[in-house]
Amino acid sequence: MLLKNLLSATLLLAATAATAQNRHEYLLDSNWKFSKGDVPNAAKPDFADAKWQTVSVPHDWAISGPFDGNNDLQVVKIEQNQEQRATQKSGRTGGLPFIGTGWYRRKLAVPGFGPGQRAVLVFDGAMSDPHVFVNGKEAGHWAYGYNSFSLDITSLLKPGDNNVLAVRLQNQPEASRWYPGAGLYRNVHLVVTDDVHIPVWGTYLTTPEITAAQAKVTLKTTVETPGGKPQPLRLDTEIRDAAGKVVATTSTELSNGLTFEQNLTVPQPRLWSPETPVLYTASSKLYAGKALKDAYKTTFGIRSFKFEKGVGFSLNGQVRKFKGVCNHHDLGPLGAAINTAALRRQLTLLKDLGCDAIRTSHNMPAPELVTLCDEMGLMLMVESFDEWKAPKVKNGYSQYFDEWVEKDLVNMVHHYRNNASVIMWSIGNEVPDQSNANGPLIAKRLQDIVHREDPTRPVTMGMDRYDDDFKYGIVNVVDIPGFNYKPHRYAQALTKLPQGFLLGSETASTVSSRGVYKFPVEKAKQKQYPDNQSSSYDLEACVWSQTPDEEFAAQDDIPNAIGEFVWTGFDYLGEPTPYDEKWPSHSSYFGILDLAGMPKDRYYLYRARWNTAQPTLHILPHWTWPGREGQTTPVFAYTSYPSAELFVNGQSQGRQTKGPSNEPQSRYRLMWKDVKYAPGSIKVVAYDAQGKAVATEEVKTAGAPHHIKLVADRTALAADGKDLAFITARVEDKDGNLCPDAAQALSFAVSGAGSFRAIGNGDATNLESFQKPQMRAFQGQLVAIVQAGGKAGAVQVKASGTGLQAGSLTLQTKAQ
Repeated sequence: MLLKNLLSATLLLAATAATAQNRHEYLLDSNWKFSKGDVPNAAKPDFADAKWQTVSVPHDWAISGPFDGNNDLQVVKIEQNQEQRATQKSGRTGGLPFIGTGWYRRKLAVPGFGPGQRAVLVFDGAMSDPHVFVNGKEAGHWAYGYNSFSLDITSLLKPGDNNVLAVRLQNQPEASRWYPGAGLYRNVHLVVTDDVHIPVWGTYLTTPEITAAQAKVTLKTTVETPGGKPQPLRLDTEIRDAAGKVVATTSTELSNGLTFEQNLTVPQPRLWSPETPVLYTASSKLYAGKALKDAYKTTFGIRSFKFEKGVGFSLNGQVRKFKGVCNHHDLGPLGAAINTAALRRQLTLLKDLGCDAIRTSHNMPAPELVTLCDEMGLMLMVESFDEWKAPKVKNGYSQYFDEWVEKDLVNMVHHYRNNASVIMWSIGNEVPDQSNANGPLIAKRLQDIVHREDPTRPVTMGMDRYDDDFKYGIVNVVDIPGFNYKPHRYAQALTKLPQGFLLGSETASTVSSRGVYKFPVEKAKQKQYPDNQSSSYDLEACVWSQTPDEEFAAQDDIPNAIGEFVWTGFDYLGEPTPYDEKWPSHSSYFGILDLAGMPKDRYYLYRARWNTAQPTLHILPHWTWPGREGQTTPVFAYTSYPSAELFVNGQSQGRQTKGPSNEPQSRYRLMWKDVKYAPGSIKVVAYDAQGKAVATEEVKTAGAPHHIKLVADRTALAADGKDLAFITARVEDKDGNLCPDAAQALSFAVSGAGSFRAIGNGDATNLESFQKPQMRAFQGQLVAIVQAGGKAGAVQVKASGTGLQAGSLTLQTKAQ
C-alpha cells in the first residue's frame, strides 16, 4: 500500500508535548558549567568545576572565535563542485575553533523522585558524539550531532537534589563541509513520569480520510509499563480546535499489547496549508482504574497531499509548486545555538518573500524550527544525511553509517511524523554512492526504513550526478526524484522517469554580496574580485550552478517540475564559494538574505515571483558612484508588475516589458543596460497589465554620512531572558538616504531590562567578533541583536560612530 497511490498522504500533526500531575518536564537551560578540552575525571560527581565557565544552554562554544584560517584547514578536492585537484580550503567550515573536546556539568535536581517513577533525558541535539554521565556513570551516547535522542536515567538517580549530570562532546577535524557549531547547541530536557507512561515520541497521528464534512483521525499511542507487562489501562482522548473547543472525544480500554489505537472524527475540519496554518490538539489521559498515570498532547494539522504522475504535487486538492529554500542550521552571528526568536525572524522574512517551504539541509532540524513551521505555515523537507558509506570529508557521517543509520532514521521519523509542516523526508544529499551499483540498494534500504516508520509521506533525495543517477538506477528508487542544479535536463529526465514528475531539490546557487555591484555587468561563473566580494546584479553563479532565472524558466515551461528549493535562504558560516581558497572569506555568498538576515537585491527577484499577495517593486543598484560619471551603469528592476519605465534625473530611459525571450533574465527582470551614471536620482514607474501607472520607486544619490538610524524588527519582547530584537543600524545622510559605501565602526550601548547579545554586518570577509558591541558597517548597514532580561521594563539602545549623530530607540519587555 505504501505510497502505491502515488504518494497520497493525508496525515499531519505537529509537536508532542505533555503535562500532567504525574508528568513533569524540566528545561535544563541554566547553571551549566563548561570547559574546553578533555578534562580528566570530569564525569565524577565530586569533580571541582567551580572555576569553569558558567553558561546557559543552548550554547555554541566556538561562535565567540576568534576567526583563524588555520581552524579546520582542509586540503581537499570537492567533487560535487567539479574540482579536478585538491587545494587548500581555509574557510570551508567557517574559520571558527569548533574542533576538540568540551565538557558540560550541572546539578540535576529531581524534586520528589522515588519508586514508581521514570526519569528520561531528552537531547534535541549535541555537537557532537555526546557521552552522557549521571552521577559518574555513563547513561549512554549518540554519535550524530544533529539528531535528537533520549536516555532513561532512572537507575542512575539518587534521592534528593544531589545528582550530577555531565556531558562530554568531541568534534573531529575534517568532519563537515560547513560550520557545524560546537557543544550543547540545542535544548536539553528532563522528563519525569510514572513508571506507567507514554514514552518520548509515543504517539502517531494520521488523518486517513478528509472531506469537507469531516476528517477521520487515527491516533496510535504506545505505553510503557514495568517489565513491559500489559496492564488494564484506559486512554481518554479529546481533540480541541485552535480556539480550544472540544470537537471530538473517545475512550479506549487497552485490549492487548501496549499500543492503543483510537479513531475519532473531526466535523467540518479546517485544513492546514501555508496560507491557513490551522492546528488541532489531541489531549490524551492514561488511567489505571481511577488513577491518572500520564497525560500527553499531540498537536497536529489536517491536510492531504498527493504526488501524481502527469499532475505533480497537490495540497488539499490544489496543484501547486514548491517555492522553497534550503537552509543550514546556524543563525549567523548567534552561531548554532538555537533560539526561537531568531528562527521566528527568519521565517517571518521568508514568509514575506512568498516562500512556502524549507529543506533542512543537510540534517535533522531543531524541534523549535518544526514547531514554528507548523504554526506559521511553511512546508518542510526534513533531511537526514550528507554522506552514506562513501565519504566526502575525512571524518564525516560515513564513519557512523553502518552502525547508526537505522537508529538515526527511526529517531528522525518518530520525532517529526506528527508535524503538519513535514511533507517529505530526504534520505541524503549529493552522496557519492550515486555513482556505483550499491547506491540504489542503499537508497531502497533507507527508504524502506522510513516507509516502515511512516507510510504516509514520500521519500526524496538531492541528486547531482545526473548521468550516473540513470546509469545505476538510483533515480528510479526514490518516491520523489530530486535534482540539484539540473534545470537544463528536466525535460529529458521526464521522458525517462517512471514517477512522471521531478523536484528541483537544490537550485540556483547564485552568489552575491549585499549592496556590492561590479562593472562591467555580465554573466559569469566562478568570478572573483580582489575584495573577495560578488556582484549584486545577480548574474554570477558557480561552475555547476545557475542564476535564478534559468530555474524560473524551467519551472514555468515544464508542468511536471513540481517546484524548487533555492540554495540558500540565508547566508551561513562556511562554504565561501567562489572564495574557498581565499581567506578571509569564511561564510557563504549564496543567500537570498545575508548572514545578518538583511535582504540582498535577489530577495526582491524571488519576492516578485513568489509573493502573489503583495506587489513588489525594487530597483538596483544604489545611485552613489563618485568617479563613474558618464560611465555605463545598468539599472535593473525586480517587480511583480509586467512593465516599468525608468527615469534618470527626470529623463525617461524608456519602458521595458517582461515577455518571451531566449534570455531567461529578460523574462523575469526589467533591465536598462546602457544607462550612463549622473548624480541625482533614478526612478522607476511600474505599470499594470492595463498600462496604468500603479507604483513608483526612487533611489537618490547620497550625501555625506550624517547620522545613524536604528530600526527594530520588533519593539515588544517577552521578559524571559531569551527573547531577541534584531536592530538594523543604517548610516544615512542628512536627508535620510542610505550611504551605500559607509564603513564606519559603530558602537552599541544597551541598558535597562535587556543586554547586548551579538552583532553582524553580512560581510563574508569580516573577522570582527560577533560578541563585542562594535563593528564596522558593511555597505552602510549592520544588525545588532539585543536580548531581553528576566524582568519587565524598558531597554534603551544607543548606537554611535565617529562623525555621526547617534541613533537610539527603546524596547519594552513584558512579563509572560
